[in-house]
Amino acid sequence: MVLRIFIIVLIANIGLSFGQTKDSISSQKITLNDSLIDGNIDISKVIKAEIDSISALSFLDNDHAAGLDEKWIQELYSNDLYDTIYNSVTDLTYEEVDYPQLSTETLKARLKELSSKTPFNVEYNPGLESVIKSYLKNRRETLQKLITLSAFYFPMFERELDSHDLPLEIKYLAIVESALKPRVKSRVGATGLWQFMYSTGKMYGLDVSSYVDERSDPIKSTEAAAKYLSKLYEIFGDWDLALAAYNSGPGNVTKAIRRSGGYQNYWNIRHNLPRETAGYLPAFLATMYIFEYAEEHGFKKPKPEFAYKETDTVIVKQMITFDQISEVTGVPVEELQFLNPSYKLDIIPYIKDENYTLRLPRNIIGPFVNNEKQIYAYAKAEFDKKEKPLPQFFEADSKTTYRVKSGDFLGKIARQYGVRVSQIKQWNGLRSNTISAGQRLTIYPTKPHLATSSSVAKTPIQKQNSGNSEYYTVKQGDSLWSISQKFSGVSVQNIKDWNDISGNHLKPGMKLKISKG
Repeated sequence: MVLRIFIIVLIANIGLSFGQTKDSISSQKITLNDSLIDGNIDISKVIKAEIDSISALSFLDNDHAAGLDEKWIQELYSNDLYDTIYNSVTDLTYEEVDYPQLSTETLKARLKELSSKTPFNVEYNPGLESVIKSYLKNRRETLQKLITLSAFYFPMFERELDSHDLPLEIKYLAIVESALKPRVKSRVGATGLWQFMYSTGKMYGLDVSSYVDERSDPIKSTEAAAKYLSKLYEIFGDWDLALAAYNSGPGNVTKAIRRSGGYQNYWNIRHNLPRETAGYLPAFLATMYIFEYAEEHGFKKPKPEFAYKETDTVIVKQMITFDQISEVTGVPVEELQFLNPSYKLDIIPYIKDENYTLRLPRNIIGPFVNNEKQIYAYAKAEFDKKEKPLPQFFEADSKTTYRVKSGDFLGKIARQYGVRVSQIKQWNGLRSNTISAGQRLTIYPTKPHLATSSSVAKTPIQKQNSGNSEYYTVKQGDSLWSISQKFSGVSVQNIKDWNDISGNHLKPGMKLKISKG
């Protein structure tokens, strides 16, 4: 397993309000249900009407997208900082660091206090002091972001660790392993918050298939990590050695014990461990110290916009994509990826006897469950429409090659060309959301003329010539979804782009530009 640190940023919570009264909602549903029973109405129209109702009533005032910051999203999918810090930790040095804000005497006293509260051997030594001071001096911004994000994951980690009678401080191991990035994959293939290799993950019940990688599932991978660490502690009888074995394998630890002449204290065998593992426990203990004394060192512990406990899951009843879920709920695809990192292709499959779940903010779960039949009908209708000529058989001028720029992420590029993230991944054989500057992507724009336009990347869609547009006045009960259905070939994201709308909130009387192109 590879030691990594990366920053992932917590995404804002979702606002929810209802644009109509309960009586009007009930009235609309009764009318639709009666029509279905009579069999006198086109089912596609009923589905469309139901989806309009879902969007208009349940998700009208969802302001979440307004809070998304593209710089944060960039960090979510960028591996640059991840790799930089991985290299710095692997090449950890123990030279004296000038950091007068923390005296040696104060550090010794705090480490002694910390050691009395945990089964880990948090004893002072000059090497650990060097690592702690180096982190405090050179990585304050990184640490603050991790402290903020930890408020999302730590309550869930603590619950799982407690249920297995493990030290709660093991939660800091996920920071050292993955920097709390659930989809991260190391150079040797270790994946997820707890960096499981394929074979070890399988051994502890983590399913890996073309659609799903449960090593990236926060709850299931944490439970597996707890079981694995319990077994390692049972073997070595020492938590420091158990962590070293977690990183490099039990065999490397027993070799280090033999080569050191039989010593069994981590610090006495550290020079015989692999280079990466030699820096592993110091990084873990330094992280533990800084998090435990964060406020004393000027770090803030803000409450997250929503914690893991403020989300909930629903078992899916048929195959559905993140694009489809986003379309009807207003929850951005990027947030669905963040909350559901185990689905590799942004598709939640349905397989008999497998309970695959969708995690959503709690205030979205209720409306989703109440409208499940209509949502799944919409998803099925979308899948039924997918039988189209494959992109490679299109005319050559309908394809374009996009060169990724610094700051790009798949969601941003997809919106630029009017396509979906899942399509870009399919066209380019991408199995993750990670892209890098300079990478070339094949794109099949929804409108062929975009492919040959040299100004696509520079000119936002909303700035098209007004002569090619018409305007729609928002009425009471309208939603972006219901409006998009009034115009052929227009999506919710098109309307957002043309009108510079970042959220889903509409007010009656607003005038929306609709491109005729």
